[in-house]
Amino acid sequence: MEAVDQKNKLYTLIRDALQKLIYKILHPFVRFLIRIGCTPNTITTIGLVLNISVAVIFILGTKEGNVGDLSFVGWSGAMILFAGLFDMLDGQVARLGNMASRFGALYDSVLDRYSELMMFFGITYYLVLHDYFLSSLISFLALIGSMMVSYTRARAEGLGIECKEGLMQRPERVVIIGVSALACGITASIIGSGYTLYYSEIRVFETIQIFTFPLAIVAVLSNVTAIQRLMHCKNELEKLDK
Repeated sequence: MEAVDQKNKLYTLIRDALQKLIYKILHPFVRFLIRIGCTPNTITTIGLVLNISVAVIFILGTKEGNVGDLSFVGWSGAMILFAGLFDMLDGQVARLGNMASRFGALYDSVLDRYSELMMFFGITYYLVLHDYFLSSLISFLALIGSMMVSYTRARAEGLGIECKEGLMQRPERVVIIGVSALACGITASIIGSGYTLYYSEIRVFETIQIFTFPLAIVAVLSNVTAIQRLMHCKNELEKLDK
């Protein structure tokens, strides 16, 4: 247990260091947004619109003539990462522009959930219509885990407990899904969308798995993270009860 806690602390330190580096890089752009009058709520709304466009791109990839063309997965991945950038910017604009408010925090949380739901809707729709039944179930499990990670934290904070445990938080989910989708699209342009590798007549690899395998990792670790947060809250609440 102690070893796990040390690993979590090390991961948190690395994550925080990377986050500070990214914020430092984005600092000039944040200042620019403040100067032109962008509010945090505006940036949050733009992020939602971009995530809706992610779903639209996935849906377009299921239309007749586009089926089997994994370039749509690649473009969706690029859009997921671009939308994730706005998810980071709204908080920075609120802090540096002295525009933080309680409603803004609520608005950000609500639209983040809508954004994630739209992204997973697009992914699941795409996989179902391409007859990737197992992968579509994995996508739905990833959606469940993602929502429960966020809900557990929100409920814990409502009880006065800080809850940021676990590996698969929102930034990690966005990066893994976005990068894997982008990599899938790029690889498909090189080796082909329909590339399949067989071993003794058993299909062991196809191009879409560059996207679906990391998605399965998100599905597992997001639910593990939700359980970790639940157990953390249990321990903290038991201390308070005593």
